[in-house]
Amino acid sequence: MDPAHHRPRLQHGDAGLDRRQRRPPRIGEDLDANLSALQWTVNAYTLALAGLILLGGSLGDRYGRRKIFVIGVVWFAAASLLCGLAPNAGFLIAARTFQGIGGALLTPGSLALIQASFHPDDRARAVGLWSGFGGIGAAIGPFLGGWLVDGPGWRWVFLLNVPLALLCVPIALRHVPESGDGSKHGRFDVLGAALGALSLALVTYALIEARDGSLVIAVTAVAGVAAGIAFLYVEKRRPDPMMPLDIFASRQFTAVNLVTVCVYAALGGFFFLAALQLQVVSGYSALQAGTALLPTTVLMLLFSARSGALAGKIGPRIPLTVGPLVSAAGLLLMLRVGPDASYVADVLPAVFVFGVGLVTLVAPLTATVLASVNVARAGLASGINNAAARAAGLIAVAALPLLAGHERGGLPVAGRLRQRVRTGDAVVCRDHGRRLGNRFCHGTHPAPGLPQTGMPPPRLDHFAAAGGGAEQVPAGGEGEG
Repeated sequence: MDPAHHRPRLQHGDAGLDRRQRRPPRIGEDLDANLSALQWTVNAYTLALAGLILLGGSLGDRYGRRKIFVIGVVWFAAASLLCGLAPNAGFLIAARTFQGIGGALLTPGSLALIQASFHPDDRARAVGLWSGFGGIGAAIGPFLGGWLVDGPGWRWVFLLNVPLALLCVPIALRHVPESGDGSKHGRFDVLGAALGALSLALVTYALIEARDGSLVIAVTAVAGVAAGIAFLYVEKRRPDPMMPLDIFASRQFTAVNLVTVCVYAALGGFFFLAALQLQVVSGYSALQAGTALLPTTVLMLLFSARSGALAGKIGPRIPLTVGPLVSAAGLLLMLRVGPDASYVADVLPAVFVFGVGLVTLVAPLTATVLASVNVARAGLASGINNAAARAAGLIAVAALPLLAGHERGGLPVAGRLRQRVRTGDAVVCRDHGRRLGNRFCHGTHPAPGLPQTGMPPPRLDHFAAAGGGAEQVPAGGEGEG
């Protein structure tokens, strides 16, 4: 047979090989990073952010919210540059830790600046707009991050933060008024800040690794709780504490933070299990599963400002009662999603009803947290609410695989999938892409008021090519830590 007969197929194969050869190396390949190192590129950021977020809010109240916000943006951009230039995995993990510090400085300040800058009649609507535009970032960030990984290369996911920061800083300096708590003039509470950061970091780490159930994790959790008790003791005795305990004397502030814990535990559990249900049970691709949840983001974008404005007129009691009930109805509708689920008949009604509940709930919840304390403490209030929301989500994601997983090979299936999803370097870039998208829209990270509904879950079969392959996960479940 004439060899020319095979030429088109051979040329097509050569083209595919050429594309593979020209594909930018992924993090695992480029930095020769193993599974544990890839996981710590995610955990390092999470621990630094969670551990220091209270401190970030307090520093903003004390020394100026705009000042700390701008410092956080510059710090984050510098750390992003280091991430993009990382020569090895250890350097990248250290840079991600510094990124988390920058995130902790700027995250509470964004909402506190809104609270301090807007007239009281306009604050609820402004918070609603903040939530809605944040939904755009949650939607476009993962797609942008995925495109950068598959195109220019993973380093650009980090490097793109630098020009965004150069744009953000002059706008903040020119158009955002400075604000803070003018009554704080004493020495800063260094001991309280250290104990608070230690407690949050230890508890967060224990929650991240809770599925392992090892003695080390148990000791870490106990140490985190002990540090938290010591923190409360120190704050009670200090004349000028970082977190004055009388902030919880407001029944509304305390109640709304308890609602935050319940709501964000449900949110974390829903988006974690929905991603697995749609992909593993219903056979959706990663992109289809992510797109299936986008109606919630669209609803948030279109109606969050109106929801916040309505709550400002009628008060928070009705939205904070009706919103969770409607969201719960959406969760119950998800029970209809099975192996042969139709998107229009089964998935869309559940996602739509859940989104309506979030629209009703989220903006009023965030606005009420900030309105329940004096404006001088807005940064601290935002930090406390952020910490509560993050802890709730971590608790849900840590507990649900144990409660809902079916045993296979000594490890719950849900836990096995969670392990694979969390440890590939695709997670690092797509998670960072989501954050990048949020900064593009309103200069901050996901926080209370910003459900991350647009994130397409990473493909479970993608990690082998990514250098942190799912195939490398030991059958017995070791290796996640």
